[in-house]
Amino acid sequence: MTTVNYETDVVAWANEQAWLIRNKKFELLDIEHIAEEIEDVGKSEQRELASHMAMLIAHLLKWQFQPEHRRAGWERAIKEQRKALEFHIKQVPSLKSKLFNSEWQGAVWADAVTIAIKETAIENFPETCPWTVENILSQNWLPISGV
Repeated sequence: MTTVNYETDVVAWANEQAWLIRNKKFELLDIEHIAEEIEDVGKSEQRELASHMAMLIAHLLKWQFQPEHRRAGWERAIKEQRKALEFHIKQVPSLKSKLFNSEWQGAVWADAVTIAIKETAIENFPETCPWTVENILSQNWLPISGV
């Protein structure tokens, strides 16, 4: 049994659990909460990937549907999001399969459209993403205006 309550102070609890593992006191571990925390790490990585992808797609939507408002900063933001996605996938290669999951793509598209609507006041974006994952991630690709 641990001395720090998971519900009361998760950071102190985590430090104690790490100490117990390093000192091979396995019988004292809070196995159920450790399992939950490990699962949460995976979920957090997935949320980060989805967030970067939604921001990238929102920038691409603004690029395509507001060509008169383009600024150098938009293209820089697109490149930064692509680099962040590339780095994240290199760090967590198992996430690459998420990029090609249609359910995940739909959720990310919905988030991207919500962001783009808030930032542009345009509401007539396509129902589904018109671009391939390869295009979205390609460092040199930008959507054609007004299409």
